[in-house]
Amino acid sequence: MEINDIVTQFINTDNYKFSPINDGLINTTYLLEDLDHQKKFILQKINHHVFKQPEVIVNNHLMINELLRSNNYHFQIIEPVPSLTHEFLIKDVNDEPWRMLSFVENSITFLTAPSLQTAFEAAKAFSYFLSIVNTEKLPTIKDTLPNFLNFEKRIADYKKALENAVSHLKENAKAEIEVTNQLISLPDEWIEMEKSNQIPKRIIHADVKISNILFDQNHKPLAVIDLDTVMISTILYDFGTMIQSYTNTTHEDDGRAKNNFNPEMYKAVKKGFFSI
Repeated sequence: MEINDIVTQFINTDNYKFSPINDGLINTTYLLEDLDHQKKFILQKINHHVFKQPEVIVNNHLMINELLRSNNYHFQIIEPVPSLTHEFLIKDVNDEPWRMLSFVENSITFLTAPSLQTAFEAAKAFSYFLSIVNTEKLPTIKDTLPNFLNFEKRIADYKKALENAVSHLKENAKAEIEVTNQLISLPDEWIEMEKSNQIPKRIIHADVKISNILFDQNHKPLAVIDLDTVMISTILYDFGTMIQSYTNTTHEDDGRAKNNFNPEMYKAVKKGFFSI
């Protein structure tokens, strides 16, 4: 579909320019500049193959923003921008959903933590965000990715895949399978603790990689972004994901990596997360 058809439904002008932002892995994202009013926005096509109910993303985002505003949140808030007909989602001719979001000027992002101090600031920012949105009564946040944090299903899927895998693939992954089987009791304990309500339920971000923090030029956090995966679960998941992501000294998907854990980064993330 011509992107102009989508743009004009949001800003009603042909006097604009846009450029792709290629950092994301799921949605298709553009920087949109309204040249008539000298304003910038984020224009995004939501991947509806991944997010089956994009309207849930919007509703969750609006509820989280209301919590942030009502609790004197001191970072900038990313606002969904309505279309000229007051809709937060516009469908193109292929039935693909588009949205527009506010843009934070003079912000930068990182794919990996450039320093221990930046990792500390990112972990502190996420911890602060979580402390603000987790009020006494949780709102009716819905899962945008059903079963994403269903670890019982994940373990069952792993065991089924292992049972049905061909022999040469199992041989290639022998070392990884041995480690996984040695540690399988840990997620089992987690599952039992969740079932018995020993782990409290909280709003979590669920995608706490450092690229979902906007920083200023001095590497101080400006905003927490990408609320598409916000859901109800345990904050332990967010903390664990930060440790997994920030302490990795190699490319995230490099399966050949050895000894790729940075203990100093772990200490910085832990200190930042627990400083709130």
